[in-house]
Amino acid sequence: MTFVILGCALPSYQVFWPFFVVLFYILSPVPTLVARRYSEDSGNSSNPCLELAIFITMGFVVSSFALPIVLARSPKNNPVIQWGACYLTLAGNVVVYLTIVGFFIAFEQEDSDYSMW
Repeated sequence: MTFVILGCALPSYQVFWPFFVVLFYILSPVPTLVARRYSEDSGNSSNPCLELAIFITMGFVVSSFALPIVLARSPKNNPVIQWGACYLTLAGNVVVYLTIVGFFIAFEQEDSDYSMW
């Protein structure tokens, strides 16, 4: 989150459009959490509910990486954000999504006390 805030608030940028990626951070784990909670574990390798949830999650992830790039590539004479803010936001995306993946890996283990997640 520090990278995203820096991409918005540094004196040379001062535009808070990149902060909209936080919405994607909040929405991205929701489909997977819901699908894992309500899908039956039948031992089958294919679970359509979970696969749809992963597809929707990947849509959120790709959108969070695309938003700052689209904002930086807007009309050449007057871009919405500068490329430095775009790079800081992309770095923040990488850190946040690696943290979310780590959360799912850590709490997916069967011997963990947090297996209710």
